[in-house]
Amino acid sequence: MSKPSAQDAQPKERVIKKYPNRRLYDTDTSSYITLAEIKQLVMDNETFAVRDAKTGDDLTRSILLQIILEEEANGTPMFTTPVLSHIIRFYGHAMQGFMGGYLEKNMQALMDMQVPMVKGVMNNNMFTQMQEQMQKQTEQFLGTFGIKR
Repeated sequence: MSKPSAQDAQPKERVIKKYPNRRLYDTDTSSYITLAEIKQLVMDNETFAVRDAKTGDDLTRSILLQIILEEEANGTPMFTTPVLSHIIRFYGHAMQGFMGGYLEKNMQALMDMQVPMVKGVMNNNMFTQMQEQMQKQTEQFLGTFGIKR
């Protein structure tokens, strides 16, 4: 019996091709899909990449940003105007690269906290304390760059 390779352990990346007519083609299902279906891939933790059908350029980030933009336009926005303004101010700033990592780590911390919360391990008081602590840390972090709330 052969030993599985490291490549076998990684999930296969699903490729979505974006055509000039703005249509998205899922190469796994051999069918056109919508942004809502790409959002579902994200929700299902599917590994995928969106590529320009002509050039092969990676368009995944721009498609994900488009989904966020649609989500922000429908219903209750997640990002307030001040938060978006703060994010924009980091572009071109010496700490731009650090900010991406900072946001990613905090998002992962929230995702890690979500599991115990769903299972009912955490009560509302613990969640409130954690939320307050994250808010303080974020304010302190932004304060080091002269950004006040």
